Amino acid sequence: MSTVPAAAQVLAILRYLSHQVGPVPAAAISRDVGLPRSTTYHLLDTLVREDFVVHLPEERRYGLGVSAFELASGYSRQAPFERLARLPLAMLVDGTGHNAHLAVLHGREVLYVIEERALGRAPLVSDVGVRLPAHLTASGRAVLARLSRAQVRALFPDPSVFVSRDEPGPSSLSALHNLLVEVRRRGYATEEGEITRGFSSVAAAVLDHSAHPIAGVAVTFPGAEVGPEQRERIAGQVERTARELSRRIGGVLEAPRSPAEGPDRSV
Repeated sequence: MSTVPAAAQVLAILRYLSHQVGPVPAAAISRDVGLPRSTTYHLLDTLVREDFVVHLPEERRYGLGVSAFELASGYSRQAPFERLARLPLAMLVDGTGHNAHLAVLHGREVLYVIEERALGRAPLVSDVGVRLPAHLTASGRAVLARLSRAQVRALFPDPSVFVSRDEPGPSSLSALHNLLVEVRRRGYATEEGEITRGFSSVAAAVLDHSAHPIAGVAVTFPGAEVGPEQRERIAGQVERTARELSRRIGGVLEAPRSPAEGPDRSV
C-alpha cells in the first residue's frame, strides 16, 4: 500500500512532539524528523491552525495543542487496547485452564482492566477496577522490570512506601531492584502467595513501539496444583500472549525463550 507523503510527515511531527518533555524549536523538529525547514514550517502552520500544535512565539517553540489532547482522550474513551487484548486473553485462559488478567501501572499500584475467568475457577481479588501494590503482583513486577532504575527509584523513594499483604514482599529499594533484575533475566515475573495466600501468578509485559511497558499480562493459579514443569509452560504461554499484544499495537517484539514449551493454544 502506497504512503501519502504529507500525511506521513504530519504524523512524524506529531509523534516526535509527543516524545518531548516540552515544546521544541522548529529547527530541532526539522533536524530530528528529517524534513526540509520550509516543509516543516508549512506543516507546523497547518497543525497550529487546526489546534494540533501550539506555537509559543516568545520562546520560538512548538508543542502539542488541545486537538492532540482531544484525540488522546478519544482513544481512552474507545478503549481500543482493551478490545484488542480481550481475545488473546480468552485464548490464554483456554490454553492454561486458569484465570488471566491484564493490568496497567498507576503510580505504585497496578489497575486491573481485564479479567478472563476459566471455567470452574473461583473469582480472584484481581477483578476489573481493583488496584494492588505493583511491587507485590506479578503484573506489576513485569512492568516495573522494564522501567529504568531512576523511574523505579522515583516510584519507591523510601522504605515507608513498601506495603505487604498475606506474605512479605520486597521492603526496600535494593530488594526490589534485585527482584527486577531476576525478572529481566528470566523474561517473566512471578508472585507466590504475596497477594492471596495459596495462589501464584506469572506475568509478562506488553511493550509499545519505544519498548515502554504499557501493561502486564498474567495467569493466576492455585500454587499447590501446578508443578515446576507446568509453570514453565504457563510462563511460555503468558510471554507469547504479551508478544501478541505488543504486535497488535505496533510494539517491540522480543524473541521467544529457547526451552521447548510444548503445544500452545494461547495465541
